[in-house]
Amino acid sequence: MKKLTIFTLSAFFALLALTVSAFEKITLKDEWLKTPQTFPAPAELEKPGVKAVFYEGAAYQGKPTRVFAYYGVPPTEAGKKVPAMVLVHGGGGTAFESWVELWNKRGYAAIAMDTCGAIPKGKKPGGRFANDWERHEFSGPKGWGAFDKVDDPPQDQWTYHAVSAVIIGHSLLRSLPEVDAERIGITGVSWGGFLTSIVSGVDARFKFAAPVYGCGFIGDNSTWLGEFKKLGDERAGRWLKWWDPSNYLPDTKMPVLWVNGTNDFAYPLDSYQKSYRCLKTKRFICIKVRMPHGHGGAGENPEEIRVFADSLFLQGKALPAIYSHSKSGETVAVHFQSDVPVTKAELNYTTMNGVWKERKWETVPATLDTANKKASAKIPADARVYFLNLIDERGLYVSSEHFEQ
Repeated sequence: MKKLTIFTLSAFFALLALTVSAFEKITLKDEWLKTPQTFPAPAELEKPGVKAVFYEGAAYQGKPTRVFAYYGVPPTEAGKKVPAMVLVHGGGGTAFESWVELWNKRGYAAIAMDTCGAIPKGKKPGGRFANDWERHEFSGPKGWGAFDKVDDPPQDQWTYHAVSAVIIGHSLLRSLPEVDAERIGITGVSWGGFLTSIVSGVDARFKFAAPVYGCGFIGDNSTWLGEFKKLGDERAGRWLKWWDPSNYLPDTKMPVLWVNGTNDFAYPLDSYQKSYRCLKTKRFICIKVRMPHGHGGAGENPEEIRVFADSLFLQGKALPAIYSHSKSGETVAVHFQSDVPVTKAELNYTTMNGVWKERKWETVPATLDTANKKASAKIPADARVYFLNLIDERGLYVSSEHFEQ
C-alpha cells in the first residue's frame, strides 16, 4: 500500500508538471460558446427589475462550479432585438444589479456576474475583498489576482475561472431571444478592466471593449509589484506569461475604448500606454485628470462608454477621433475628426517624475482650430509628461497619447 501511495503521488506530480508546462495562455473552449445550463438563485437574491441566476462554470479541482449573475432586458417591441452589455466588476465587487439596471435604462440588455465564486449578500462589518461576499457550495477560486496560487494547475487559478465566467455569461446573454447577438459589448472596472483586456483577445464575438483602469503590463508597473517580488523571478514570470493582458491584447479584433485617470493607484499611465499601443485594432483613449478609482459613478458610468456603445449599436454620434499627432519645437498638435462640435481643448501636464499616482497635474487651455479640426498648445519648458484632451459639446473627453520629455 505504501508503494502504491508513493507511485500515485509521483504520477500525480508528473501529470501536474506536464499540465503546467503545456499551458501557454487561455484559449477559447467550445463548451464556453454554448448556452450554459442555469439554476435558480435563492429568493432573497432576487431584485426588482432584474433576474438572479446561477449558470454552470468551468470545473474547479475536478468539481463542477456555478457562477452567480444578475441580468435584465429592457422593454422592447415584439420581435425587436436590443443590443447588450457584459459588465465585469473589480476588486471588492460582485455582481451589481444596479449596473444592469443602468444599462437597461439605456435600452440595452445586460449581465453582471460574480467572478470570485461568491453571491452578493452584503459586506461583513469592516470587511474588504475576498471575504466580503458569501461563498456557496459550487464556488470556484477566490479573487483577485491570487498570486499565491501560481503553483496550482492553471485551470484551477482565479484568472482562468474569471475569464471563463465572463465568456460563458456572454454566451448566456446571447441566447436570450430579445438580444441581438451581433451587438454586444463588454466593459469592466479595475480587476474587471484587467479581465476585459484579456477577454477582448479571447472572445472575438464581442463588438467592442471598454476597460476602465485595468490593463496589462502589470509586472512592469502596477500596485502589485510587491506581490511579484515575493513570488521570485520564475514564479512571477509564469504568472505574467499566463495571465497578464499584454499576452492577449495583440489578438484583439474589436475597437477598444480605454478609460483611466492620471493618478490611478493600481494601473499607472506607463503600463496603460503600453497596453493600448500593443493593440492592432482601432482604439480610443479617455484620460481624465485625477479621475477617482472605484465602482459606481466613477468606474461603471463614464458617459463616454455609453456614447461609444450607442455609436456602434444605436446609430448614435461617435466620440471625436484623434488621428494624428505632431510636435514642432515647443508646440504639440493633434488633428481630429468629429460628427459633434469640439468646443474645448486642454493641455494636461506634470512637472514631476517618480511614482505616477503621486504626480501633480496641471491643466491649461489649448488652442482650438475648428475649421481645420486641430488643437495645439505650447509645452511648458518644465513639463515632464503631457497630453491633450478634446471636449465636445456633450462634455465628453477624448485624449491623445501621453508623451514624456
